[in-house]
Amino acid sequence: MTTTQTRPARKPLPPRPLFDDDSSGIKSGRITRVQHVGIVVGSAVAAALLLTAFSVLGPFALFVTTALVYLLGVYGVARAVEGRRHATDRVVTGLVTTFFLIALAPLVSVVWTVVSRGLARFDVEFFTWSMRGVLGEGGGAYHAIMGTLIITGITTLLSVPIGIFAAIYLVEYGGRGRLARALTFFVDVMTGIPSIVAGLFAVALFTLFLGPGIRMGIIGSVALMVLMIPVVVRSTEEMLRLVPNELREASYALGVPKWLTISKVVLPTAAAGIATGVTLAIARVIGETAPLLVTVGTTTGLNINPFEGRMQTLPVFAYYSYATPGIPREAFIERMWASVLTLILIVMTLNIVARLISKFFAPKTGR
Repeated sequence: MTTTQTRPARKPLPPRPLFDDDSSGIKSGRITRVQHVGIVVGSAVAAALLLTAFSVLGPFALFVTTALVYLLGVYGVARAVEGRRHATDRVVTGLVTTFFLIALAPLVSVVWTVVSRGLARFDVEFFTWSMRGVLGEGGGAYHAIMGTLIITGITTLLSVPIGIFAAIYLVEYGGRGRLARALTFFVDVMTGIPSIVAGLFAVALFTLFLGPGIRMGIIGSVALMVLMIPVVVRSTEEMLRLVPNELREASYALGVPKWLTISKVVLPTAAAGIATGVTLAIARVIGETAPLLVTVGTTTGLNINPFEGRMQTLPVFAYYSYATPGIPREAFIERMWASVLTLILIVMTLNIVARLISKFFAPKTGR
């Protein structure tokens, strides 16, 4: 006959007190959200009074002083209520938030300035008329918008396949060979090349075949390719390296050849990241001015043929509107801000498209 032994019942843990003792030996509670908001508001008021006493005005000075007063105040209150460790954590959180807001301030300022000044000429005429025959007010940037879209589109069609296939070679085939190391080195060098150098290279290349003084949209596309391909290569390479090797090995174990594994497994898995990298590359080159000045030139009329004649682009249009304005000057400045706002909206649209691609084409994973 066997006897069963039963474990003694575990004693329930005592309820946790509302206020615990931390390592610093101080009774610790928690600062509520209302109290935290009160600290922020009190810091802003104290900073305003302090700046007023010293006759120092300005939003930046107010923000910096408020941040300093807040850090001192939240540390003192948290040290008394929560303890030393929590107080230090709140100070570090406040520092990170402060520097984040400082980094965000220029972006907000740029967006606000461009939107507020660009809306003055953000009308139908601006998007449907060119500057041919326009000497003062009126006119638009239809020819510049079309030129930007055509040149950037050709650049994308030529650069993306080259960049993706180069990244596939580096990750899947190159390994540590000499060619792969040389390609990686030159891609890194090209990533930091000045944009004017790319424009001069394209002009020199086409001058060898077509003679000096030639200006065409395709020359601008070649110049932008020099700037875009390295970005596509590096971003695609990083995304391909993030694909788990287990997926490749599972495909190889089923007898799938390498090229089919890359096209059916690796690339679909990294499609979201590749799309984001391509979008960043397009945003990198769509606002370039220096290479387009020397390769494409400028014109006041519409030209949609990239293989013949000069073309206008939004960056060059904005540059000339500001550098050589006519009479009245205000009309040219308004067109400049409107073209800059249009350029920003194009880049924003590209980012939205990249996010949609990332959402719909990213591999679906379970819980």
